[in-house]
Amino acid sequence: MFDQMFGGMKEKIEEIKKSLDGIFLEAEAGDGAVKVTVSASNHIKNISIDKSIVDPEDVEQLEDLITVATNRALRMAEERASEEM
Repeated sequence: MFDQMFGGMKEKIEEIKKSLDGIFLEAEAGDGAVKVTVSASNHIKNISIDKSIVDPEDVEQLEDLITVATNRALRMAEERASEEM
């Protein structure tokens, strides 16, 4: 009995997970100098960095921009995943 009830739910969850893998969101930092693309299932797909902002003397700034863009993208993915559920 429980298998019948939860079997359908399990399939539905798997469908949602697959659909989340196909939803991509992009966030940026530094006026678009750093862009991070993630799936709604929280997998980082791409990080793009504008070469003009790369300063070997100021690696901290680049690290900060990557962190900000990544956190924004992951937050967006979390919100999107909640909407899909």
